[in-house]
Amino acid sequence: MRSTLLALMVVLVALPACGRLRESRLNPFNWFGRSQPAEVTAPADPAVTEDGRRLVSQVTDVTLERTPGGAILRATGLPPTQGWWDAELVARPVEDEGVLIYDFRIFPPEGAADVNTVRSREVLVATFLSNQRLEGLRQITVQGETSARSTRR
Repeated sequence: MRSTLLALMVVLVALPACGRLRESRLNPFNWFGRSQPAEVTAPADPAVTEDGRRLVSQVTDVTLERTPGGAILRATGLPPTQGWWDAELVARPVEDEGVLIYDFRIFPPEGAADVNTVRSREVLVATFLSNQRLEGLRQITVQGETSARSTRR
């Protein structure tokens, strides 16, 4: 009877602390929050990059998902038409300590392309960031031609 009562008291004391830990900065799942709109810092020529790909028209969503050994940065872009291909997140050289900026690059269609529903035009791209790369970062920004989104610690 004593051990049951003691166990019940321990659970009652520990349970409220779990709720605070879930929302605290100690929880690694809270290290980067939801993405927010950000300012676009344009490259020298925003229309075409050095590898021939263009910046996607809009960046609509950015998420950072924790994994063992790092995180997966996932971005959703919206080109103006269907048929865009070979998307990639390309890291820019670090100018501001603690801020990492990625360009969402993509090749345009080779011929005429239809404009259809937004969902049919969405392009999803991802890249892996190691724990060493994440160390010291406070903000990650993914940018396109007209919009960018950031996630912060």
